Amino acid sequence: MTPNELKSLIRTVPDFPEAGIQFRDITTLIGHPLGLAATVRHLAERAKACGAEAIAGMEARGFIFGAAVAVELELGFIPVRKPGKLPIEIIGIDYALEYGTDRLEIDPGAIQHGQTVVIVDDLIATGGTALAAAQLLRQAGATIDDALFVIDLPDLGGAQRLRDASVEVSTLMEFEGD
Repeated sequence: MTPNELKSLIRTVPDFPEAGIQFRDITTLIGHPLGLAATVRHLAERAKACGAEAIAGMEARGFIFGAAVAVELELGFIPVRKPGKLPIEIIGIDYALEYGTDRLEIDPGAIQHGQTVVIVDDLIATGGTALAAAQLLRQAGATIDDALFVIDLPDLGGAQRLRDASVEVSTLMEFEGD
């Protein structure tokens, strides 16, 4: 399936989580066997072209696509977790949200110094989480030059924020507007 055909599998839910937001729901894509397989293949081809030595994905939907891409490429997967989920010594980073802050954590032993890690996630909106993940992975010694997303919401500027931080962004599809 082409990225344009995959785009037709994304459900738009109006006014969620609040009025005026057009929520792009991937559950219809991941519930479609051929669509999910094609999405993973497209992302894997791009990750391979980036020279990925490992794949990182942010909790939770980044685990779906990131782990599948890692399996497709026979690479390790690095989970970027929400706070308090790892039972070992971790490193973490706090980052700003629209209203407040959040935190990401990783096992620094999961990364070899200089290892080329490609970030994979379902959607890039404002880019806050992806930017924090890139900074955290770099802090652990990874080389982060590329991030791959199924969906880009370009009006929210997240892809540009990543590019400004020297992370090249590739997406399978875009949805204009919120």
